[in-house]
Amino acid sequence: MAKVEIDETDRKILREYLKDARLSYREVARRVRVAVGTVMARTKRLETEGVIKGYTAVLDHEKLGYDLTAVTEITVSKGKLVEMEKEIAKLPVACTVYDVTGMTDALIIAKFRSREELSNFTKSLLAMPFVERTNTHIVLTTVKEDFRLPP
Repeated sequence: MAKVEIDETDRKILREYLKDARLSYREVARRVRVAVGTVMARTKRLETEGVIKGYTAVLDHEKLGYDLTAVTEITVSKGKLVEMEKEIAKLPVACTVYDVTGMTDALIIAKFRSREELSNFTKSLLAMPFVERTNTHIVLTTVKEDFRLPP
């Protein structure tokens, strides 16, 4: 995947969308101090090039009842890592699925409403073919959780 070159104007536009993805082109243009047409054209280019993948709301999961966050390490056998990761990525509670280096093969971050949901998730992972073992960590306190990096 090729790196996309962006300039300072693109960065300023992206920062505004990170603050509030609902902003109109006109409002972004006002804040960045460029023409509306510039914001429209650059936004379309950033979307086309895949820099902007979509627009979404940032939710407070705890207020929605997702009080448990688990980080699960998975060890997989017989070269079936990619297939297993694709299956886990389909699960609605899985926020992230990472291929990692080290003692384990994959890392999953998932959110749950109850210990029972977490238990069922863990058991479903262990029931998957080629999953040798899991090691689950329960998050005690979320100090920071924000994947919106500055451009």
